[in-house]
Amino acid sequence: MNRIRTIIIDDEPLARDVIRLFLKEYAAFEIIAECANGFEGLKAIQELQPDVIFLDIEMPKVTGLEMLELLDTPPIVVFTTAYQEYAIKAFEMNALDYLLKPFIKDRFKKSIDKIMDRLQSKAADIMRVKALLKEPPLPEGGLDRVVVKTATSIKIIPSADIRYIESQDDYVMIYTEEGKFLKNQTMKYFEQALAPSFFIRIHRSYIINIREILRIEPYEKSSYQMILKNNTTLPISRTGYRLLKEKLDF
Repeated sequence: MNRIRTIIIDDEPLARDVIRLFLKEYAAFEIIAECANGFEGLKAIQELQPDVIFLDIEMPKVTGLEMLELLDTPPIVVFTTAYQEYAIKAFEMNALDYLLKPFIKDRFKKSIDKIMDRLQSKAADIMRVKALLKEPPLPEGGLDRVVVKTATSIKIIPSADIRYIESQDDYVMIYTEEGKFLKNQTMKYFEQALAPSFFIRIHRSYIINIREILRIEPYEKSSYQMILKNNTTLPISRTGYRLLKEKLDF
């Protein structure tokens, strides 16, 4: 078997040191990079194409989950975290494994055993991670930002800047004042994750920011359409109209 190309991504130097030390006991593993944040991790993964990453979930600027969303083909992932609630979420999301900080050698060995077992079925692993990214855990208090990848950069969009979201088959298109951005995620996720006080699904294909509403007007028989402040016109379904009446109290 070829050596297992491994990247450690964690903003805590001590955590990286411990993982590196533990991995020295396993000759099959080769550490090809260490990264201190999600931006560095994304670049290293894209350039070096590792087999496995040890990935901290809670990092500044871009979290481990947000970084994973930007990868077309994620490697095998072992989540690392200091927070028990994240460990539970990782388990629920069918991650390969998770490690709670501070790391314990015996528990680390179990992760190594799982990696070795799963390497023979890497394709299935990739599908599991992609499924996780389609429906990540819902943030408490509502989603406050969305991370997207453009042709030249990574962009962080505050939720308040979203005008509306449109369904695009297995993707969504996010519209802002700056333009539109494609995201590999579901409408269902955004419907549940965005703050309900500001966002509402008005149609099976559209979620709107109620702060962008200019007016609602009749359209054909017993139907309505919405005009946004930038003059975009969107259809409103019967269910969407009922939800709007409840939300806006008209």
